[in-house]
Amino acid sequence: MSGDNASLLQHPRRNLGNRYRSQAQKFARLAAKDEARFGENMAWAEQNARQALLHDFTEEQNWRCLADLKLILGDSAGLEALLEDLFVVLGRDPEQVGQLKGIDFLLVGGELLEAAFLKDPLEPDAWWSLIDSMENTDQAVLDFSNRCKRLDFSDQRANIVYGRRLERLRSSGREDRFIELSRHLLAHRPNNHELWMELGRLYERRGESDEAWLCYDHVQSLRPHTNPRDEFLARLKQGMDGVDAGPWTRPNVEKRSEFLTQMQNLSQRISVTQPQDNQEIEAVETERKDPDLIRLEALLEAGDASEAFFYARRLVAQGEAWAEEWVEKAKLAFEA
Repeated sequence: MSGDNASLLQHPRRNLGNRYRSQAQKFARLAAKDEARFGENMAWAEQNARQALLHDFTEEQNWRCLADLKLILGDSAGLEALLEDLFVVLGRDPEQVGQLKGIDFLLVGGELLEAAFLKDPLEPDAWWSLIDSMENTDQAVLDFSNRCKRLDFSDQRANIVYGRRLERLRSSGREDRFIELSRHLLAHRPNNHELWMELGRLYERRGESDEAWLCYDHVQSLRPHTNPRDEFLARLKQGMDGVDAGPWTRPNVEKRSEFLTQMQNLSQRISVTQPQDNQEIEAVETERKDPDLIRLEALLEAGDASEAFFYARRLVAQGEAWAEEWVEKAKLAFEA
């Protein structure tokens, strides 16, 4: 339950965000009118502004509100931290992060914030309008795709922001691009059950039953109280749109293992672990310890929960029941 609550806090709640931002602005106005209670009112304003951002990080006005308060307070370090957090939400783009070096945040911090929003609107419809308005939309989409492949989406907020952008790509008819980039996002954060579900639905509509089943299987593994995989099987048996479905059996071990290996390889691109040298492996193996268990321990110890998740899931698909425990450990590590 605690993991569900942690995830819920990361999902935007527009009404609460707006309410806290209004309160922050109210206290800021009171601070301007009452010099004697300036510090107290500004403290309340800043606290409410933080709450607004916590409840809805997709609303640019919430970022602006807190940034304005930091400027009023002359809090250069606080404004720098705010911009760093924004760039985490935008995927830790090296080009953006590089702009934070050696600048006077009180002088240009506000401009840097607006420049980030101009290039990367947090609202998905505004982002797509920017892409679609370009002279060559297909080239803009390709540039976005290439950029995505070098960004870091391990932060859940970044996964949500870019997941919604990918939905706009899918809606525009670019289904293959949606599939390609969805897998990239899921390699960074495999517990994004909403994106797994959207990917499964797309595969189902395309008649790619094996791939749909694999996606729904991930959702049901992540959220055991739901049953999208079982519902999908029922739909296959009943037939879609009144047409009897042809015979189908769930993907075999080889198909599932291949899919999970592909996802694990994507995860390795952002892995922080270093391969063990042969001497280390031989030393451990002399203790008769399972090499797969060694690898899982090393991955989780290094914080590579994504790769550990797909690795353990592949072992389970191959009949290694003991790896179920490590699937659960990886899932818990996502919320750490």
